[in-house]
Amino acid sequence: MKAIVAYAAKDVRIEDRPGEEPGAGEVKLRLATGGVCGSDLHYYHHGGFGTVRLKEPMILGHEVSATVIALGSGVQGLELGQLVAVSPSRPCRTCRYCLQGLPNQCLNMRFYGSAMPFPHIQGAFRETLVADAIQCVPADGLTPGEAAMAEPLAVTLHATRRAGEMLGKRVLVTGCGPIGVLSILAARRAGAAEIVATDLSDFTLSLAKQAGADRIINTKNEPEALAAYSADKGTFDVLYECSGAAAALVGGIAALRPRGIIVQLGLGGDMSLPMMAITAKELELRGSFRFHEEFSVGVDLMRKRLIDVRPLITHTVPLAEAISAFEIASDRSKAMKAQIVFA
Repeated sequence: MKAIVAYAAKDVRIEDRPGEEPGAGEVKLRLATGGVCGSDLHYYHHGGFGTVRLKEPMILGHEVSATVIALGSGVQGLELGQLVAVSPSRPCRTCRYCLQGLPNQCLNMRFYGSAMPFPHIQGAFRETLVADAIQCVPADGLTPGEAAMAEPLAVTLHATRRAGEMLGKRVLVTGCGPIGVLSILAARRAGAAEIVATDLSDFTLSLAKQAGADRIINTKNEPEALAAYSADKGTFDVLYECSGAAAALVGGIAALRPRGIIVQLGLGGDMSLPMMAITAKELELRGSFRFHEEFSVGVDLMRKRLIDVRPLITHTVPLAEAISAFEIASDRSKAMKAQIVFA
């Protein structure tokens, strides 16, 4: 089978890898669509992110949909030929955090396409994939492209849970890549009354507006536009910080009202924090990392057309041209979500 393998920065290859057969409780899948994520781009451009670096060749990819082509013994609830969204999250279910109901913090997590542990956890960008049946959520009624958006949508649904009560809240979203725009959709579905979105790209901001942002601000062109929201100790109840950029976080904190909530999703490395403002305004900083049960919730919301991710899918390329998808996805002036079609 063909797989998309990262060796180092700017060294990603399409090569043959051996296939596998399903065991008990597993299914064999023929990949349909895979979305290029920000972490894939970090491996493509830099060979890793933060202190994480590729130490061996690794198959990329974790945003995927697939068709069931074989069932292992004991598998129920799935059918041959069925389209499924595949959760990349495989917690061990036995460590102390799994047993405490925190599977996204699993000590033995096997998350597709991650160089955090060594040996690395191989990813899902391959023509056939053997997965645990429990990872597969039926996606009947969705396109393969939509089903592959379940993973980033789950990230933002988890962040929305971390933010707490959303009904009637005023929300600021900094960074309007796929996670930022999906955060707008998630916050609105949860009851946010007003959403302001910031970014440096007019293209991504246009999609943020289409997704339901009440106001969009290009902070490159209007660097002082958020200042009005900082009057009287601030305006917003919740900040979704999706850029991973220190400047965006600092500007967002200034615009938060006292006892506002910061939800940090962007992973851009360690940042300096304005601790005086956080302390004086009694702000709460909440990290948000991955997801678990929100994955199936996201699929359900898409199937019911309560959240529509289709406008975010801006580019699709065939597997033979997969390397171009990484370059396309890196151009924020024209791309939101680039996907690779495997079948």
